[in-house]
Amino acid sequence: MTKTFPAAVAVIALAASIAGCGGEEGPPPAGKDASRAPAAPAGEVPPGVAAQYATVEEEVKAEGGETNSGPWRVAYIVEPAEGWFERRGDGFEWRPPAEGETHHIEILPIEAETGRLVPEVPVTLEVLDARGEQVARKRLEPYYAEFFHTAENFEIPEAGDYTLRATIEAPDLRRHGEETEEPPLAEGAEVEFERVRLEPEQG
Repeated sequence: MTKTFPAAVAVIALAASIAGCGGEEGPPPAGKDASRAPAAPAGEVPPGVAAQYATVEEEVKAEGGETNSGPWRVAYIVEPAEGWFERRGDGFEWRPPAEGETHHIEILPIEAETGRLVPEVPVTLEVLDARGEQVARKRLEPYYAEFFHTAENFEIPEAGDYTLRATIEAPDLRRHGEETEEPPLAEGAEVEFERVRLEPEQG
């Protein structure tokens, strides 16, 4: 059963009160003129930040799931194969889903204590069939979207229930804190999501 991100709920509630001030209807969706959204007053949560956590909650509930392991809350989302912009020389080029790609699988590394999405986290994802045999394995890439996440397109040969095994590595980030404290997010995790239904015709 999908759990609720505690920090995200607080952010969403605060955003609702911000959006309600002055009769505003809230910010436009990311990627839809979001750069023109008014900045939040000093000391308040920017509407775009609240919106991203609201979207995370909705998509994980509708198209995925989550689990906890050590300092991590790890969520996944399964969608049809998607395209993206990727760098080509000095610019960017649109890369549509390749032939045979059926699913876009996202893994969201979240700090369990705070509910924050964590950037720059190395993630490897394996897709295992009902016999436990590996049908796909990829190192995921970081993505900019309505919320930052790691993901890749996968080729799933046939419909069935699969296990997603995500290996989360400790991010290579410098960490602020007191010298006497243990550094946060210093350990990785391996989590599995069982009986995930994947239908190749989704792509």
